[in-house]
Amino acid sequence: MIGDAEKRDAGAPGMETGVRPVLAELIALRASASRRGAARRARAGVRQQAPSPLRGQGMEYAESREYVGGDDARHIDWRVTARTGRPHTKTFQTERERLTLVVADTAPALYVGSRVRFKSVQAARAGAIATWAAIADGDRVAALRGTLDEAPVPPAGGSRGALRVLHALGRWYADPPAGDAGLAVALDHARRLLRPGSRLLVLADAASAVAVPAQRWAALAAHGEALVVLLTDPLEQAPPRARLRFADGAGRIDLDLRDEAQRARWEATFAAPIAQAQATLHAAGVRCALLSSGMPSDAWLPAFGRPRAA
Repeated sequence: MIGDAEKRDAGAPGMETGVRPVLAELIALRASASRRGAARRARAGVRQQAPSPLRGQGMEYAESREYVGGDDARHIDWRVTARTGRPHTKTFQTERERLTLVVADTAPALYVGSRVRFKSVQAARAGAIATWAAIADGDRVAALRGTLDEAPVPPAGGSRGALRVLHALGRWYADPPAGDAGLAVALDHARRLLRPGSRLLVLADAASAVAVPAQRWAALAAHGEALVVLLTDPLEQAPPRARLRFADGAGRIDLDLRDEAQRARWEATFAAPIAQAQATLHAAGVRCALLSSGMPSDAWLPAFGRPRAA
């Protein structure tokens, strides 16, 4: 639900309505990512390229293997050679642009909200911030949703790549798109695009994340960095003990959350999946951040690009 004042602003061009994403605001969120990028560069001193799995003569050591004819003798690993009694040579990781893939859950449960904006709008904003942060890191960006009809936004770098993703997020989160096949289908598409060293950001409703088996989350995490931003709403997690009235195009529903049975059903439907999703993702080795519709859209950003604790 959105307040009456925000409903009156819905027709004003360039205003944040809370109901649908505004492209100009998604573009303006570049400032949030730029502040994060500047802080990271100040700490590191220089921005680093992401290592690729290709073995070549880059600057970062990858592994040692047995020497074969034609290998550069300058890269013989004398320690391993002495330990095994067989010549070994060092291999190195070459550098190339990393892929950051944004996966958008478009479940109908996201197109609601009780504070500031719909969860769907918050998802679009979080995806935009991730996109700008990835561009600041020198990545190529791509995006997709769970559909059998629409091709993913192809990987591209720079502002051109970012704007393609932002346009898609604005379209997907304006209204529930037709042909939504679910988050599991979106992750199947993602698995085919990801390569070792890629970065994956999933924007999802908790119930959608729970429906994906833990083994599939673990397989995605094995490709590289994986982060799931779970979109929530304060009303889901802490409903008042009161009678609530909900309205949509189909009519109105009255719920009396002073009644313990109805309150228990509410918590099983909304609060329990959030806790279950967090537990499932943690067990699968996937980092998770909660982003409520009433929070700043960049509140989850410190988790982006940070190594997962052991």
